[in-house]
Amino acid sequence: MLSRMSLERKVAQLIQPQVNSFTPEDMARYRFGSYLNGGNGGPYGDEFAAASEWLRYADEMYLASTRPLPGDEPVIPTIWGTDAVHGHTNIVGATIFPHNIGLGATRDTDLVRRIGAATATEIEVTGIDWNFSPTVAVARDDRWGRTYESYSEDPQIVARMGAALVEGLQGRPGAGDFLGDGRVVATAKHFFADGGTDQGVDQGDVNGDIDALKAIHAVPYPAAIDAGVEVVMASFNSINGVKMHGNRALLTGVLREEMGFEGVVVGDWNGHGQIAGCTVDNCPQALNAGLDIYMVPDDWKALLENLVRQVENGTIAMARLDEAVGRVLRMKIRMGLFDRDARKPSERANAGEWGKLGMAPHRDLAREAVAKSQVILKNNGVLPLKQGAKVIVAGSAADDIAQAAGGWTLTWQGGGELDNSYFPNATSIYAAIAEEARAQGGSATLSADGNATIGDHDVAIVVFGEEPYAEFVGDRKTMVFEDTEGLELLRKYEAAGVPTVALFLSGRPLWMNREINASDAFVASWLPGSEGGGVSDILFGKREATGRLSFSWPAECGGAPVNGPGGALFRVGYGRSLTDTAPLAELSEECSYLAQGSAATWYDLGRLASGITAYAGETRLPNLRGEGAGVVARGVDKDRQEDAREVVFGPGATLSLTQAGEGKGDYRILYDLPAQPAGKVTLTVGETEIDITRNFALSAGKGWREMIITERCAPELGDRIAITSDAPLTLKIARIVRQDMPEGAECSF
Repeated sequence: MLSRMSLERKVAQLIQPQVNSFTPEDMARYRFGSYLNGGNGGPYGDEFAAASEWLRYADEMYLASTRPLPGDEPVIPTIWGTDAVHGHTNIVGATIFPHNIGLGATRDTDLVRRIGAATATEIEVTGIDWNFSPTVAVARDDRWGRTYESYSEDPQIVARMGAALVEGLQGRPGAGDFLGDGRVVATAKHFFADGGTDQGVDQGDVNGDIDALKAIHAVPYPAAIDAGVEVVMASFNSINGVKMHGNRALLTGVLREEMGFEGVVVGDWNGHGQIAGCTVDNCPQALNAGLDIYMVPDDWKALLENLVRQVENGTIAMARLDEAVGRVLRMKIRMGLFDRDARKPSERANAGEWGKLGMAPHRDLAREAVAKSQVILKNNGVLPLKQGAKVIVAGSAADDIAQAAGGWTLTWQGGGELDNSYFPNATSIYAAIAEEARAQGGSATLSADGNATIGDHDVAIVVFGEEPYAEFVGDRKTMVFEDTEGLELLRKYEAAGVPTVALFLSGRPLWMNREINASDAFVASWLPGSEGGGVSDILFGKREATGRLSFSWPAECGGAPVNGPGGALFRVGYGRSLTDTAPLAELSEECSYLAQGSAATWYDLGRLASGITAYAGETRLPNLRGEGAGVVARGVDKDRQEDAREVVFGPGATLSLTQAGEGKGDYRILYDLPAQPAGKVTLTVGETEIDITRNFALSAGKGWREMIITERCAPELGDRIAITSDAPLTLKIARIVRQDMPEGAECSF
């Protein structure tokens, strides 16, 4: 096949654009080897599209990629990759399994293997071929925003669990169903040391002796390779100053020559553009270093054209190009895409069988996984709940499936606008508790805000935790959980003499000494997903509590990572059975970080801060995304994936942001205006209206600039800012912060 391919067709096998940046005609013209949907992408521009639309899109692209070509040039089907990192969770109605941090607490490789098989089946329902999973990061600093994608801080646990998921997704090498019906391609990611960055900064630097780093962070890869993994994804991070996407010594020397990996190396989202001397549309260094497929969401055409020129002028050797393309073709051969009975996606096994999305056996499996992942850290005898108990279930997360599922669930960051209606095949934690309480002759009352009458309830279950996030948005500076919702509720019920159970939803261990002290039982529930019944099974004693920590739990509130017994309140392997009611000594609640207060950030890194709400007219825009009243706001990349917003105003449209409660400080807004305004633009700060048309006209086309608003131009700063444009306008926003500027600081207009 290689000998019959044109240069342009070869290069196209190494180009992976995202679904929203090309058309079927582009596919027919260029014949991309693969394509992907990003965390916020979906077919025909709809990330919440029905499963049937995903399958229709898969057919459309497959058929475009297999149109006959002139002469003897081979027709090579394209394949579709997706991030199904805890179930096929881009699809409404799919089964949502616990995130990896919870699965690590089970230590059950057979369970993980079965989860892989179930996920592969649901992926096949929608006609997709390839899963960017498992993450086999060894997270060593829990401040990292991807900690929940790691099975453990222990590389051996990660190796066993990651290999098991590979086998579940692909089947075992040599078995009759390997990459056959009911199986999809798996990806071990991110090679390597993504979980070892300095201070847990996502996409950051990893420094140290290479052999010492390999002894921790490279351990899972030989296990995944032995399990037959077809693809390894390069990491965003750098090692000793060299970005992994351009690190030949590691991508080729270690992964290929030392570990013997013969499959495909794929890049991460524009990761090649971070190599010194590269841009996202011009980077021969990555291919020469050992990358085989460029994940280039939007700039695919320019990159393809540049790579063709670079092969023609010798910057990239033809032998290296053929090596990379050959790896892609061999993978497709093993997938059966060239067999005589090769079929379009809708004609393959499981395709279009909508009843298999979130089907009962898969939900039962997820419920088993949830139950096995629950880790009891404290129990003064309140668990298991007594038969006939009257239970009050409190906390905003109690009946919130999106919060229980976390990031990478329907949307990239998860949460936000996702109410329970988005999860038709799911049971919230409260709903599961209520069902079981009734079955045992008791009752359960929901009190999301904790204001329901306490009455004669026998126990209060408080469900609280981290808001959903993904990767860099989840990076933290300390291990302190500052949100006091759960703490206040626990103390309220404690003061009323009602025994309390704390259910903590999180993507990592955090300093929880205050909450542990205030509760009679404390359960680390992690991010359990769609099956709240797994939580209730433990609370009511229907299953034994077998979950054990796969991460050390911090004793102190500082920011330093905890790996091993030093500084650990609870070590890896800790977890109580339901019969272990030994008292836990009172924990220190001293924490200097709490006195520092939170930064007054309204919007940053693609996330609105707690208490900040964005509106288009009267329409709420969760995390500053969505549309209404003439405003359309979508995620765009500034420095990282969707870390900024592009806001398109229609004539007379208004975008506003408000803060709950009283704020203080001047405003600093980082913005970019691609073109001059076509009409008047007004900024409203509190009760003050300011004409900023001239300011925008001067800043247009000059890249990112900062707007500073002080009391000099807005005497009553207030807790609301709004921008109104009389004419169509496009504005990009990367950050909004409130802070006290030096005395006498001028406004920037």
